This record gives sequence, structure tokens and C-alpha cells, in this order.
Amino acid sequence: MRKITSKQLRKEWIDFYVARGHVDCGAVSLVSDGSTGAMFNVAGMQPIMPYLLGQKHPLGTRLCNVQGCVRTNDIDGIGDKSHLSFFEMMGSWSLGDYFKKERCQWSYELLTEVFQFDRDHLAATVFEGDENAPRDEEGAKYRIESGFKPENVFFLPAEDNWWGLEYGPCGPDSEMFYISDKPACGPDCKPGCHCGKYTEVGNDVFMQYEKHHDGHLTPLEKKNVDTGWGLERNLAFLNGLDDVYRTDLFAPIIAALEESSGIKYEADEKSTKSMRIIADHLRTSVMLIGDQAKLLPSNAGAGYVLRRLIRRALRHGRNLNLKTADYRKIASIFIDDIYVDSYPLLSKNKEFILSELEKEINRFDATIENGLKEYKKILETKKAENATVIDGKSAFRLYDTFGYPLELTIEMAEEEGLKVDEEAFAKCMEEAKELARENASFSQKSADANVFEGLDESITSKFVGYDKLNVTDKIAALADDNAVQNELTAGQTGTVITSVTTFYATMGGQKGDIGTIKTAGGEFKVEETVKLPGGRIGHIGKVVSGVIKCGEDAELNVCPTNRAATCRNHSVTHLLQAALAEVLGDHVEQAGSYQDSERTRFDFSHGQAMTKEEIEKVEAIVNQKIAENLAVVTQEMSIEEAKKTGARALFGEKYGATVRVVSMGDYSVEFCGGTHVGSTGEIMSFKILSENGVAAGVRRIEAITGLNVIAYYKNIEKELNESAAVVKTQPSNLVEKLGNMMAEIKALQSELESMKAKAAKEALGDVMNQVVEIKGVKLLATSVAGVDMNGLRDLGDQLKTKIGEGVVVLLSDLDGKVNMIAMATDGAVANGAHAGNLIKGIAALVGGGGGGRPNMAQAGGKNPSGIPAAVAEAAKVLEGQL
Repeated sequence: MRKITSKQLRKEWIDFYVARGHVDCGAVSLVSDGSTGAMFNVAGMQPIMPYLLGQKHPLGTRLCNVQGCVRTNDIDGIGDKSHLSFFEMMGSWSLGDYFKKERCQWSYELLTEVFQFDRDHLAATVFEGDENAPRDEEGAKYRIESGFKPENVFFLPAEDNWWGLEYGPCGPDSEMFYISDKPACGPDCKPGCHCGKYTEVGNDVFMQYEKHHDGHLTPLEKKNVDTGWGLERNLAFLNGLDDVYRTDLFAPIIAALEESSGIKYEADEKSTKSMRIIADHLRTSVMLIGDQAKLLPSNAGAGYVLRRLIRRALRHGRNLNLKTADYRKIASIFIDDIYVDSYPLLSKNKEFILSELEKEINRFDATIENGLKEYKKILETKKAENATVIDGKSAFRLYDTFGYPLELTIEMAEEEGLKVDEEAFAKCMEEAKELARENASFSQKSADANVFEGLDESITSKFVGYDKLNVTDKIAALADDNAVQNELTAGQTGTVITSVTTFYATMGGQKGDIGTIKTAGGEFKVEETVKLPGGRIGHIGKVVSGVIKCGEDAELNVCPTNRAATCRNHSVTHLLQAALAEVLGDHVEQAGSYQDSERTRFDFSHGQAMTKEEIEKVEAIVNQKIAENLAVVTQEMSIEEAKKTGARALFGEKYGATVRVVSMGDYSVEFCGGTHVGSTGEIMSFKILSENGVAAGVRRIEAITGLNVIAYYKNIEKELNESAAVVKTQPSNLVEKLGNMMAEIKALQSELESMKAKAAKEALGDVMNQVVEIKGVKLLATSVAGVDMNGLRDLGDQLKTKIGEGVVVLLSDLDGKVNMIAMATDGAVANGAHAGNLIKGIAALVGGGGGGRPNMAQAGGKNPSGIPAAVAEAAKVLEGQL
């Protein structure tokens, strides 16, 4: 086995498969699109499933990637040496292309040639067969032919070596293992016995059957292969580590925690567990907030999982006396160091990530401080009573009064050897719901998914705001952030429900309305409008004056400016989709969208980046349709009638019996339930800000309309004037001025490079007397001070010419770091010299790594004091090659 960094592991995985005709299809968002029923992408194959099930992939039939995944089903197990909530899966796929022979051969090559496992320590398992499918003799045959020893290929049952869903594609899988030198646990010792002798490194799934609803199998016409290797697990294993937190993915974080806490990792079990939980949970939180979905902590769905991860990390941070600055530092290390190359979106979203993380820390601190004091009182009482259980009433008081999550109470109680009476807690919760039903016809919680689940089913909300912005109605229900209330007072945040509303709730990509709700006694500022279960619409916001009460008459007033801007952005999206289809082709399908008062974002299916000309053409078409001032007409009709009109529907969307169809002249006809302008002229203008890829085969356009376009160009004009002032010219002469300046800079750079080359040559001096001969091959290995990589390459070329045939190795200390190159002539390569392997052989002595081709290689290092040793080692490494 060879030691390897996480960056090398990702790169070499992709390089290996690209060299074998695969396309890197890239990673998708960690937050699932909902098609699988999971909140997150929990497996590398999850985004590929539609293509494994038969859909044609736009990038072809051979794919590979490294996909981030999030699993929190075993969150309580995190804190040991291996469990993680975020992990990366290195995957490759054949979609009806190659099958077992190539797959087995490539897996063996990857194991032995790339990761340098030795054959004697490799094992594989294959399906032993059962009453449904035959023994996988073919898989065993190709494993052995690829290089596995016959005695190290094991047949195991379906529970170990079969993959499949309830029905659909399925087939045998074949796992690969490393065999340790420790003694077998017994005569039946083999992969899967969990004694530690066999460690799984990867898995190949051969989807060759289709399972029908009655359970029988038939062969698939097009067979698929899914290969998956866990990056973190293999990274630790390849580096001889049994603790994933010792790898380069976590080592800087552990070091930062040691520094902040003054406690050494593994000094004691409790602090070590806390360090692991903090490192894992903050990594996952950074990934989720910085993801393209920009997930935020909340009290429902995926946002609740994120909130729980952050708060669990914060709670363990209290064990180490960590401060807000410490959490920011840890998050920054993940962003700026560990994942700076692999996840560039994190760097782009750094300030957003740190800001949202700090907000959640502040929210948690405020919630937890009082709750923790109360918990300690309960704990002291229980210990004094020699009790082993915290009663449900106490746990519910922590939850209901102090906002203390039940799972946090359970976890903290377990650390003290106590349990929580969860059944009694549930009973208290139900009693609270019943009391709420009696007093106000609604239940227990804040304004998220299950807020009003106890509300009388007859209370629903009807949207009446398509053609008006104001309406009067009675307040049907109220809730603050923690519980149901009969009234909300000035300063309180919460949710208001009415039977009718002019406020559009966020859905279909359109952001909900903002505005005010006024009663005789108070005013509520609506900051967000959302759909709630049970056919209700929730107005979320804050009481800005007085008191608002359940049952009062209220005036609901939508902000007209915000609504108009949002309508412009929504309506233009319809024109944009039609223009994209006109310019790019009918394959264009909506893959997601978002509109608020500031911008529109539109995701669409297209296999390649749009050209500058295509973007300009789309923009011109949309602005032309705006100028034509087309009437925007909305009609309600049956789904059958709507289909006859040719209206475009959103792929995968489920529609009811009656739908709204929005037409913009004859140019765009779509199913849509959102709000729109009266005519396209109201949009005023349209400007595309960016076009980029967000997933395999999916592109994204971000654009602005109306007054935002005017503001955009005003800002550009301001920057143009400022730029012209900086270079002391007029805006009309700026291009010419910059052209002249660039020519000057280029000339100066050329002069500088010449001077640097001359200085490097002078610094090196005459080194020809250092040439030695190794088994008939000349070697010049030496060092020179203060030369960058470009300078070393120039010197290397000169010295290679001087020695005629042979090998040149140069190292230089520059700004505390090491640059090094190795060059070999064709004659030296023919004799066995390999510059790439030579560099690998000496790089570790200067704290670095690298490699390259047989005739040219380069590397960097962090330890200049090792340069003399590396120069001396070059002769030994070259001698071993010849």
C-alpha cells in the first residue's frame, strides 16, 4: 500500500477512470431533489439512479465522480473512530456499456497499480447463488483472471453479495478486501466475519437482472455496473490509520481543538469523543450551508437536521470551553485549507457560511443558557433521590418552557447514567395539544411544518390575491416561535393564519409575499409567507406595535412594490424558457427555478455551456417580447383541456384536476399557479447576469428585470468612471489606456523573467564538477537559492543540454518553501531512469510530494532544511531505477 493525501486520492480516482473512457459527471447538491424520498443524497449512486433505471445520461455511458453524501440515521454513533455524518463516495458507472470482465480487471489494476496493494493481501467475495439467481461463476472467473488468487475468492450469500430494490434492476455484487497479517479467528474466518482480518476497500455491483412485481427475475437487455469506494475509509486505511480523525481531512481541525481547549486528543474518552463530534458535525454543517442549495437551520425537514448537528456540536463544545471564534476558526480551516480545491463553492460562500453559523450559535446560546440551568437543577434533584430516570414532566418542562430539545436532554442524561421517560414526555405533549385545542383550536409548536397540526380541520386558508393586494378577515390562529398563543405582543415573532389571504405563499419557485397585517390593537409585519399542512397559509413575521389577538378583525396588505418586482421576475422566467427552447432546442426542460423581488434563477436541461452568442440571442429575444407588450392571460381549466392547448408543464410535477394556464401572447403557454404581470411590457427590461453548470446536464441562468436592471447599469457606470479615474483617463479612452498599460506590463514582465533567469544562473554558478555517473548514466543533483519553479525549469533545460545524456535534479528554497524538478533525457529513460518516480523518492525528505512523466517531473515541499538530504538521496533513487 502507498500513503496518499485526500487530494491525491480524489484526483487519482478520476484520472484512472478518465484514462479508461469515463466522463467526470461531477457532484450534485447534498440536499436531495426529493425524487427518492430522502432529505439528503445518502449514497454515491443516488443521483445516478434514473440512468441506472434506463434514462439516457447526456454525458454518455461511462461515468465517474466523487460525490458528497450526508447520512444522519446513526448520528448517536458519531464520536468513535469511524462514523461520519458527511462522507465522500468515489464512484464509477457503466450504463449498458462494459460489464464484468472490464470491471474486474480495472478494479484489480486500481488496487495493485495505483494504490500498490500486493496480490497476496487481496480477497474478493462473489454471490454464492440461491433459489432466485444462479451462483456468480462469471464474477469469480473474472476476479481470478484479473489477478486475485483463487483461494482468496469467496462465495457468500445474498445478504452479503446481492443488491436490489423492491423491484427493478438488481444483481450480484462483489466486494474487495485487504487481508491483514493477523491470525484468522477460526477455521471459518473469511470476509464478513468482522474479526478485523479482512477490511473492505470497495464494491462492484453488477445489475444484470430485472426483478418483477411477482418476485421472479429476468435478464436485463442492457446491464449496468455501479462501483463505490468510501473516500474517508480508504484514506485512513491506505495511510495505516485506524482513526479517520487522524487523516488530513481532520488532523488540522483536531490540532485547532487541542490549541483552543488546552486538551490533547485522546487524553481522555469524554473530551476525545467531543472533539470528534465537533469536527464531524461542523464539517457537515459547513458543507450543507455552503452547498448550492444553501441550506439553513430551521425547525423542519433538512433544516432541522442541520440545526441538530450544529447544536450537538455546540453542546460538546461547552465541554471544551470553546467560544464563537473557535467555531469560526474550525469552519474556516475546512473552507480555506482542507476543501479549498475540492469544494470551491465553500470559498465562494465563506462569509455566508460563517454568518449563518454564528447566527445559529447565538440562537442556541440564548436558548440553552436558561435551559441548562434548569436541567442542572433537575439533575441534582434526581441524583439526591438516587433516581435513574428523569420523569417525563420535567423533560417536557425543559422542552415547553425553555425550548430544550428532547434528544439533547436524553443525550445529556445518558452521560450521567440516567434515562428519560419518553413515554411520559409524549403523554405531556398530547395533554398540551388537547389543552390548546380546547382553548384556541390549535396545537403546540412554532411556524414550521407541524405547527398547527391540532387545529380544527375546517379551518383552512384561501388565496384571493391574484387580482388584489388587500383583504379583511379574522385571525384564526397564532403561534410564537416556541408554542401556540392567544395573542402576540410588540417585539414577538410568530405566525398568523387567516381564512382568506392576499399573500402568495412560497411555492413553485416563487418567493412568498411580504407586507402587513393590522388589527385595531396592533400591527404585524409579514416577512415571509408559507404553505402549511392542512391547506393553510402561514404569515411569518413580527409584531411591530401593540398586540394582535386570535379572533380579531385584521386588514391584510401585501407590499405592492415587492409583489410587482417578484411578478416581473416570475413572468420573465416564462419568456426565458421559451427563448431557451427556441435557441438551444426542444430538449430544454425546467430543472428548478427561484424568483423573488431581486432576481430570477432558472435551471434547465442542457448538456453544455451556452456560448456568448447564444446568451446574447436569448437575452435579445426576451427583451423583444417585453417590447411587444404581449398580454398575459391566465385561465383555469381541466388538466385535459390544458394539455390540448399545448401548455408546457414542469417535468415530474403532480397536477390536480384543475390547473391554471398562463399565456403570453402566442409565444409562451405554461401551467403555473404563481402571480404575474398584466402584460410583458410591465417587465420593462431583462439582463442575464450569469450562466453556469450546477449538475451533470443541468445549466443555471441568473437574471434581473425592471428597476434592478437600471440599478445594475448605474453601478457599472460608476465602476467605469472610478476605473478611468484610477488610470487617469476618460471613460471613452479607457480601453485604449488599458491596452497600452498591458503592453507595458508584458514588456516589464519579460524583462523581469530575463533578469530572474540570469540571477538564477549566476546563483547556481558552475556545477558541472558535481556531475556523477550512476551505472553509466550521468546525474547532476544540486541546489540553488531563491529560484521559482519557472526558473528551475529553465536551469534544468540548460544543464540537460550541457551534460548531453543523463538526469538533472534541482532543488531551491524560496520564501520558506521548496521547489524541485527532475529531468531525464531520452537515453537516460531508455536505461530505466524515471523523473516522476525519482521525485516521489526524494520529495518526502523536504516535506512534500509530487511526480510526473518519465522525462520531466516537479514537486513542492515545506521543509527547506531537508534539501541537502534530498540532493544526496537522488543518487540512491536513480541507482535503484537502473
